[in-house]
Amino acid sequence: MIANNSTIIAHITMKLSDGSAADSTKVNNKPAKIKLGDNSISPAFEAQLVGLSVSDEKEFTLEAKDAFGETNPDNIHYVDKSRFTADAPAEVGNIITFTQPHGVELPGMVKEVSGESVTVDFNHPLAGQAVTFVIEIVDIL
Repeated sequence: MIANNSTIIAHITMKLSDGSAADSTKVNNKPAKIKLGDNSISPAFEAQLVGLSVSDEKEFTLEAKDAFGETNPDNIHYVDKSRFTADAPAEVGNIITFTQPHGVELPGMVKEVSGESVTVDFNHPLAGQAVTFVIEIVDIL
């Protein structure tokens, strides 16, 4: 049974409010490893897992603040169009990965192109949305 500080292996499917699937670990049959108590997931998410056992499946919905957070206007940046290439063009809807100092890669979605200025949103694509999670516990380590 899952307790605080457990490490679990689980399949996770995320659905949007219209019921469409946003992502699932089942697509590539690669379940996620989650360590409760390490602050990698929200306390509200962790609370939904406590008490579950191997092979249990649970569906629950979290509001934006407890899922991927609210949209943060500070994560929207204006980038010069010259930073884009033919392989990663500045086209609305494209997700481009930018390499930050220290080699950290950060994906951002192109929201608008206006002349030489490109608006890039570095918020998580599901930020600002309620998300329904379907969790299937594969193993408890």
